[in-house]
Amino acid sequence: MSRHEAIVRPFFEAYAARMNAALADPDETDTAGLRDAFADYMVGANPNGVFGGRNGLIFRLALPRGIARYRKIGTLAMDVTGLRVADLDNFHALAHVDWCARYRGGQEIAFTNIYTLQVRDGAAKIFVWITGDEEAVLKAHGLVD
Repeated sequence: MSRHEAIVRPFFEAYAARMNAALADPDETDTAGLRDAFADYMVGANPNGVFGGRNGLIFRLALPRGIARYRKIGTLAMDVTGLRVADLDNFHALAHVDWCARYRGGQEIAFTNIYTLQVRDGAAKIFVWITGDEEAVLKAHGLVD
C-alpha cells in the first residue's frame, strides 16, 4: 500500500461526500470545503487542452455554478468506486480515481480521473487533474445538447 493512501483515500471520500451533499441540496454546498481540496494554484488537462488558475475568487464563484449545472442535467451523485494511489515521493502522490455519476432516470456514467496531490502535514491538496472529454460524454448520453 502507498504510504500516502491513508491520507488520500479519506480525502477523496470527504470530497465525494461534499459534492453529493451539494448535488442533493444547494444550501448544503460547502464551497470552502471544496476549495480547500485544491492547492493555491492548479492545472487541469483534458483532450481539449491544458489550463491553470488560482484557487481564488473566480474559482470560488465557479464552484456553485458548476454544481448547479450538474444538478440541472440530472446528476444525483458522484461516487468513488475505485482508487489507486502511487507515491511519487515523500510529499506527492498520483491517484487514479474511478467515479460513477448517477443521473435521474437511473442512468450511470463511469469514468476515471487522474489527480496529482501534494501531501503535507497530514493533509492532501489537488494541484493537477486530468480528465476525459466530459462534455462529449454528456452529449453522447443525451444529457446536454
